[in-house]
Amino acid sequence: MGVSGIVLKLCAGLVFFLFGMSTMSNGLEKLAGGKLEIILKKMTDKPIIGVLMGLVITALIQSSSATTVILVGLVNSGLMSFQSTISVLFGANIGTTVTAWLLSLAGLESSSLIVQLFKPQNFAPVLAVIGTAFTMAAKSDKKKTLGAIFIGFTVLIYGMDIMSGSVESLAGEPWFGELFVKFSNPVLAVLVGALVTAVIQSSSASVGILQALSLTGAITYNIAVPIVIGQNIGTCATGLISSIGAGAKAKRVALSQLLINVFGMIIVLPVYLLGVKLLSLPTDALKVNPVSIAIIHSVFNIATVVVLMPFAKFIARLCEKMVKEKAEEEGDVPSRAVYLDERLLNSPTIAVMECDNHTVKMALLAKDTVLGALKLVKGYDKDIAKKVCDNEKILDLYEDNLGTYLVKMSEQSLSNADARTVARMLHTIGDFERLGDHAKGLQKVALEIKDKGISFSTNAQHEIAVLVDAITEIVITTTLVYEKNDYELASKVEPLEQVIDRITAEIKSHHIERLQRGDCTIQMGFVLSDLLTNCKRISDHCSNIAVATIEARNDSFDTHHYLNTVKYGDESFNKVFDEYNRKYDLHA
Repeated sequence: MGVSGIVLKLCAGLVFFLFGMSTMSNGLEKLAGGKLEIILKKMTDKPIIGVLMGLVITALIQSSSATTVILVGLVNSGLMSFQSTISVLFGANIGTTVTAWLLSLAGLESSSLIVQLFKPQNFAPVLAVIGTAFTMAAKSDKKKTLGAIFIGFTVLIYGMDIMSGSVESLAGEPWFGELFVKFSNPVLAVLVGALVTAVIQSSSASVGILQALSLTGAITYNIAVPIVIGQNIGTCATGLISSIGAGAKAKRVALSQLLINVFGMIIVLPVYLLGVKLLSLPTDALKVNPVSIAIIHSVFNIATVVVLMPFAKFIARLCEKMVKEKAEEEGDVPSRAVYLDERLLNSPTIAVMECDNHTVKMALLAKDTVLGALKLVKGYDKDIAKKVCDNEKILDLYEDNLGTYLVKMSEQSLSNADARTVARMLHTIGDFERLGDHAKGLQKVALEIKDKGISFSTNAQHEIAVLVDAITEIVITTTLVYEKNDYELASKVEPLEQVIDRITAEIKSHHIERLQRGDCTIQMGFVLSDLLTNCKRISDHCSNIAVATIEARNDSFDTHHYLNTVKYGDESFNKVFDEYNRKYDLHA
């Protein structure tokens, strides 16, 4: 085979390798979605915890570059502080070495049956068959994802084999050996490792290529060590590219990853070269294999973490000085509070989780806004009124930003569980926004009562107080339903909504009676009508949110069918309805 054929075969192997790596990584990320959520929610400023979390996340998704992109997106969205990412990046550098150890199994040489069973080339075909069966026949989303992981791993190993096979014939070529002699210059070797990794944007892939080349016997320690160090620097390219157009804090995340690996090179490489010289080690003659490359990769990253961890705050301050924050980014701008970075779409599970976190914040804000407006009905307060109006504007931002983002999210490849979560959010954010609108409506009613000096009769005041209590309960209950995704609690919202409909109808009826007796005026009637309409609409939207929670679990959003089913002849519904009827009896 000529040189051009070898290069073509090497490129084909690399394509299979990268495709398999991407498929496996995406599958692992989707499968580990719940674990990633737990890990990220426990994110703290304790360095050791951060390192462990970074290690686990990267080991789960098999990509330090993906971890960095996730961190850039989280920091840019304001969901995570820049300081807390430094230790996570340290852990990510260690976690990414798992791939090299996995690939090193391909180089195992032994006649032992047990050793042969551990060679990926021998068990990968079995995984491919299982993976294909899972992908084509399994009904479970989890099994389909697992099947994709198995297939991705098999393609990755197949690509590794193609790369290894393509370079075998080069082992005896003089020019091939001379080429690697030139890499004996450590500076050149570092640059080559960094450049190749930056181009293919995967340190795992570049390490895999090096492991494949090591099977030729042409690579020695004095070449492999600086190349591996350069590969760690080159992998920062993905994070740097992803930070383009991001805020200052996100840029600092990408820069800190680069500084960690550059400082690691500045410290570790001279120590290695000096140790070789002082101990007269024949590193220029000692050949490396896939296992020794995995060892080099792990030792460098662990040594970097051990040496630089005490200087994490210094690295953070250096990044802050190198990347200045613009004045407008420093302020507490409401729109930043509801901003989600599109970079997170590359990690759909993380993006869904953060959208859900934002929607929970939206729900809590809507609750506070409505409860604040209800206080105004009892007695007007300028500060509370201003807060209600300000919150209503922020809820508008939540709906606009989340709605746009969720539409893009729905276009991604999502697990069934994530797809249901996205559907639930799409069906509820509009209702949360409308709660803010009707809270503002109540604020206007309260202001009109104050400005016109309107005073309701004693009976009307009692009835309004009962209605306010019922609205307070349905809003608090609905918020808990969404926050906890509580299916059982959700079933109690619609009965209360029906009771509120009964209350508003009775209050209107009683008002007409008082109007006919001359106890109330028409002007009072207009104000009361606005008050009742806003309260009724609030309960309607609470019902919509609860029904969406129930229907998301059933993977169906036929709201009318559900409501018709529970309203007519449902024993549990009638029981709860009767309880609320007694609790909010206007005549009690």
